[in-house]
Amino acid sequence: MPREPLMARARELWEDLARAPVSFAQPYGVNVVVSPRSGLCPVGWVGVVALGGSAIVTAPNTSAAVIVRDALGRLPVEAVVDSAVIREALPVARVLGPAALSYVSAAGFRPADTGALTVEQLPAFHLDVRSLERMAGHEDAGEADLEEITSPAFVVREHGQVVAAAGYRAWPRRTAHVGVLTAPQARGRGLAQVTGSAAVAHALAVGLLPQWRARPPASRRVAAALGFEELGSQLSVEIA
Repeated sequence: MPREPLMARARELWEDLARAPVSFAQPYGVNVVVSPRSGLCPVGWVGVVALGGSAIVTAPNTSAAVIVRDALGRLPVEAVVDSAVIREALPVARVLGPAALSYVSAAGFRPADTGALTVEQLPAFHLDVRSLERMAGHEDAGEADLEEITSPAFVVREHGQVVAAAGYRAWPRRTAHVGVLTAPQARGRGLAQVTGSAAVAHALAVGLLPQWRARPPASRRVAAALGFEELGSQLSVEIA
């Protein structure tokens, strides 16, 4: 799939998640809307998504929308997903992100070479996956969010123990939100790419659009190796 159809599907997804009438239609602009139930961010926060030279922003109430519109309306699109710029422009309590938003089509997908590794398929709720999350720690496990996957978990074991896992959660607009997690002692050996590849292949086989949202550079490199294209960024802001 060429870049433009991927971009169109990504924009439709995030417009749906805004849960208020809003679009990326304004070229090189920032479109702010009030949406207390926005799926762009935690409840009560400001959510920002930039895709292809324009951005949509959701605010939890009218007063926050006024503050955000005044502050961000003067900025170029790339600046509204820059956490340092946001901290200067807004009265910020906390910022989550930015996270890169990447997508891949069946034509662009580059499956990983598993070599001698065996990728096993487990139920999403399997205790061995929960054990991996405990090994990885709260922050990394939260980033991968494997507790929320609706697909099977695709895992690699060493000495009987799951040391890497991946899966996806079904999102609106037939999107598969991919999560990958590797145990600290097993990182740097390509296991995230192998398990992530299995999850992406499963999503594409059932007609879903794989989405890879990542903050750590290592995760972004894994996505790129699998053929994902970075199309934009997401940021969440809690107003002080």
